[in-house]
Amino acid sequence: MDGLDLLKKNWKKQEDNLPHLSYDDIYKMLWKKSSSIVKWIFIISIIEFLLGTLLSIVLADKEYWQQMETLHLKKFMIFAEAVSYPITLYFIYRFYRNYRKISSTDSASKLMKDILKTRKTVKFYIAYVLISIAIITMVSIYILMHYHVLEVNANEASKYVFDTVDWIKMIAILSIALILLLGVIWLFYKLLYGILLKRLNRNYKELKNLDV
Repeated sequence: MDGLDLLKKNWKKQEDNLPHLSYDDIYKMLWKKSSSIVKWIFIISIIEFLLGTLLSIVLADKEYWQQMETLHLKKFMIFAEAVSYPITLYFIYRFYRNYRKISSTDSASKLMKDILKTRKTVKFYIAYVLISIAIITMVSIYILMHYHVLEVNANEASKYVFDTVDWIKMIAILSIALILLLGVIWLFYKLLYGILLKRLNRNYKELKNLDV
């Protein structure tokens, strides 16, 4: 018997001594892991919402709103906040519902469906954050440019000449800045939720193999 056969024989002995997990044992382990991951997604979303609300309260003082009024952005910012809060709370509610569903799941196939729903909800949430930031930024820039043109035309109508090239350059610079900002935010969310989603996806694959 050569060294390789001896190694295989010893490995076989060790494998025979290892405890064999049943279908139910493996399912319960994956169920507990998945439930814990979705619970953390729910907790993180609450922390994120509370921190955002706290920063908004601290930073949005009287001076801030006066500045928004001067820039003609006050009404739009109030509208944006009025829309964003209910949508964010809705996503938090969906995370909670996903957690409750997974916690009460009693079959591997149902658990797999709940995992897919959770991953989809998180992706929709990240897309909503990025799209809303892009829309708010672009509308704010448009309002600033619009009122700037009106004020310049009103004060210096005879001297003012609208330089299209300058505006194009400024829009290009602002567009690049917005893309970079969205990229940083996307990386942040990728780090924040990405690790949990990868673990959840790994559980889904193991459940799929288990269910086959």
